[in-house]
Amino acid sequence: MPLEILFRDEHLVAINKPHGLLVHRSSIARDAEEFALQLLKNQLGQWVNPVHRLDRKTSGVLLFALDKETEKAMQQQFAGNKVQKKYLAIVRGHTPDSEEIDYLLRKENGTLQDAFTAYTTLQRAELDVPLGAHLTSRYSLVEAKPTTGRMHQLRKHFSHIFHPIIGDRTHGCNKQNRLFKTEFEMDTMLLHASELFFQHPVTGMQVQIKANLQPEFLRMMKLIGWQQA
Repeated sequence: MPLEILFRDEHLVAINKPHGLLVHRSSIARDAEEFALQLLKNQLGQWVNPVHRLDRKTSGVLLFALDKETEKAMQQQFAGNKVQKKYLAIVRGHTPDSEEIDYLLRKENGTLQDAFTAYTTLQRAELDVPLGAHLTSRYSLVEAKPTTGRMHQLRKHFSHIFHPIIGDRTHGCNKQNRLFKTEFEMDTMLLHASELFFQHPVTGMQVQIKANLQPEFLRMMKLIGWQQA
């Protein structure tokens, strides 16, 4: 099945990456046999290279360059936090209407980096599904706007405020993850890169790219009782 193309011109191409697809080959995921980079290269029949990253279980807008000059220019925009990003996530608990998370994150070498995320709550739900000492289970659908691009930033930030993203094994809630896997047969992470907004490095035009939710995310929303955002 071909990848869904969201945007394409002479310099850039964006896809709607499915949950579970690696961006490129990685030594930490030796089980993977398909990669977005190779699939898109074969689909277009030309050289492509990603200008940013999405986690394997995160779906949504993934941007590639079609030439080296554009690749370098877009990577600089991402590194300089000049690309506006929006994500949708389903998290544990009922989040506030809106909140700003200004919380330093530590790199693997121990260095602390500033990290900032603003989010708004779109919908809330309470299901008659007991979990531990609780008679019900609460969830929120949030739209997050990270203004920095740290590794696993959203996953770490929502964990920090005790509203971890559902399906996040590393930073999430094991009980909730187990519930979704056993009750709903859901084995991905409910995080979706819904939008990118940036200045085209060649034409200078403002570019807005949006990605619809993937089927598994939509299935979980319907199960929880939400309409599509």
